[in-house]
Amino acid sequence: MLEFEELLEKIQEQKPELTKQDIEDRIKQKKEKIGTGYLTDQGALFLIASDLGISLKQTLKVEMNLKDLYVGAKDVSIESRVLNISPTKQFSRKDGSPFLLRTMTVYDNDSAVSVKLWDEKANLPGIEDLKPGDLIKIIKAYVKSDLNGSPTINVGSGSNIESTNKESEIRPIDDLTIDVSEVKENQSNLVVSGKIDGNITTLEFTNRRGEPGKGLRMRLKGNDGTAKGVVIWGKDESLLPKVISQNAKVRLLGVRTKIGNQGLEIHGNEATLVEIEGGKESEPVIVRIATIKRNDGGKTVAIGIDNKKNMVYVSDSSNMLVPISAGDVIECMPSQVFGNSITINHDSFLRKIDDDKSVPPLSELRTKISDVKSGNDYCVEAIILKEPEKREVQTKTGETILLSEMFVEDDSGQIWIKGWRNQAILLDGHSVGEIISVTAVNAKAGLEGRTELFLTPFSAIVKKN
Repeated sequence: MLEFEELLEKIQEQKPELTKQDIEDRIKQKKEKIGTGYLTDQGALFLIASDLGISLKQTLKVEMNLKDLYVGAKDVSIESRVLNISPTKQFSRKDGSPFLLRTMTVYDNDSAVSVKLWDEKANLPGIEDLKPGDLIKIIKAYVKSDLNGSPTINVGSGSNIESTNKESEIRPIDDLTIDVSEVKENQSNLVVSGKIDGNITTLEFTNRRGEPGKGLRMRLKGNDGTAKGVVIWGKDESLLPKVISQNAKVRLLGVRTKIGNQGLEIHGNEATLVEIEGGKESEPVIVRIATIKRNDGGKTVAIGIDNKKNMVYVSDSSNMLVPISAGDVIECMPSQVFGNSITINHDSFLRKIDDDKSVPPLSELRTKISDVKSGNDYCVEAIILKEPEKREVQTKTGETILLSEMFVEDDSGQIWIKGWRNQAILLDGHSVGEIISVTAVNAKAGLEGRTELFLTPFSAIVKKN
């Protein structure tokens, strides 16, 4: 039998002049007329519908697997597991009226599908408690086409979601997890694991609607030692643990792959869940400052070297680094630690200390060109053989960006140093025969497959002769 709210909705659809209160009054009158002990509210609705000439036909409930969904299906019931879930967001219709929307991704043994929860269904009781792998049943949903033409489950006023603890043949979330080295081009709804390689940064962008947004950028290293770039759009560092250890294990739930400027990349969105292991208690950090400068965002960025000759990337939004110079040794209690990247703000502690002999001098940090390997950061000292050449390059997406490159060598070998976008200007003013010290360059495979050095937002170039 149709549920009370659905019956009420069907009557109001055909008799919009009747308010909910009008119908409730008629229910009361009908039950009083018939007498006690015979009618429920739902039964009274059937009689009222008959009086009004409204036909209430039983709608067949359709239970389907995700792979069998088709655009236009109604009253669909689906048993599945949660892959990820986004926060609720408010949008405006064309007429200016607001509406709520929450998205989630569910999966079974054959497929994964996006789910949209509208208005009050976006904040269903218990929805915030759902975790990846939880078994749920979506009841009386309808299926519409997404922007890419794929079927999308919609949960509206007549729909519901129930959590269940029963046994299921749908595989658990751990069985979906693959190593980052196994991903391939044009995959979606992936669960990917790997280890943090380098630092985690926040990027800022403007979306298609002209609204500002943020994203998380990182690199994940797989079991084979190779690393892939990751961008999680719609998230920032505030959603991550305050302290993440070096080489911490990361799992991304609900991501896709695409070809970017640096090859195969992994992309997520605000619904993507980021799980990080390897957290530890915050500890003081002692480093020798190798480079220090102000970036375009008004923050002071620096590279420090610890007592094991590891590079530490420092981002300071509180001006604590202003009196500090290259070569100084500092001790700080950062507010956030992400691998070898630390963040300093007004909640942090920082002081300059006497030269600590346990921290190596900058001269010991140079790497010979012959020892440079792709995927790592280096400091090198070399002579310029070919002066910097600046040109515009068009990416696969049609964007035109600036590239500057120069050819250098030391007594062990030769290599190209390149700077993209804002980093290209770091090569300005240098000429053939100059000996330069280059700090914080990242070694990657270039366009022709050879290892090249790429400047980063932390890079610095100092002329030595």
